[in-house]
Amino acid sequence: MDLELSANRKDLVYEREYNLNTKPLEIDLLVIKKEPAVQIESEIGKLFRGHNILEYKSPDDSLNIDTFYKAAAYACLYKAYGETMDQRPAEDITVSIVRERKPEGLFRYFESHGIRIEKPYAGIYYVLDEVLFPTQLIVTKELDREAHMWLRSLSNNLEKQEVRKLLERVEGLTQEVEKQLADAVLEVSIRANQQAVEELRGDEGMCQALLEIMEPEINKIAEEAAKEAAKETAIRMVKAGKLSVDEIKEFFPKLSAEQIKQIGKEFNIL
Repeated sequence: MDLELSANRKDLVYEREYNLNTKPLEIDLLVIKKEPAVQIESEIGKLFRGHNILEYKSPDDSLNIDTFYKAAAYACLYKAYGETMDQRPAEDITVSIVRERKPEGLFRYFESHGIRIEKPYAGIYYVLDEVLFPTQLIVTKELDREAHMWLRSLSNNLEKQEVRKLLERVEGLTQEVEKQLADAVLEVSIRANQQAVEELRGDEGMCQALLEIMEPEINKIAEEAAKEAAKETAIRMVKAGKLSVDEIKEFFPKLSAEQIKQIGKEFNIL
């Protein structure tokens, strides 16, 4: 979100996993405007007021009417926990829920209950009825590819060309803070899209600078894959009665002590 709203970085304060009270009840991200009158340039921030609550749903998380109201409940608690009465006016709070795919079931619920939806921008839906606070649903898969590359990259279904464009965008960054933020997005994206990354590695047209960006993360993936392959091979050989624990250690140095211990327990040879 910092990268998405970078044009207004100096105007915003980010509170990650903001605690609502002493119990483990947290908002994924709270974005506070330093000056309420500041206008956010990004389409995602057009709805923003002074205090903006964002909940992010991973690709496998459901988003139904109950999770929708749960986000609204977080906003209610945030409003209620001000240090003085009405310190955080309801009209100064917004709710944003981010998800890769459009929650079709939730939209059917809205339609069947007469709850109006407005779509001011691609992938951004305003919920107009039955909400205490201005609320938007952000469907990252539908966002403009160029304008919202960072959020769109948090997906496990990227194509080779999308990974290439992400790498090119990362390479073009000049500010150190943006490079660090982009590296975090890149790491998640590469881990979630290994097939596309492997296809890209074989592309001769890819410049050396981009390969250097990818190399540390690709090496991690390769190392993990090698460990998993070694573990599977060791298990097959143990099943066949061809290896003891000591032999596992000798023949498969990539396996960790914990992995060897698990294999030994599984086959009662420890």
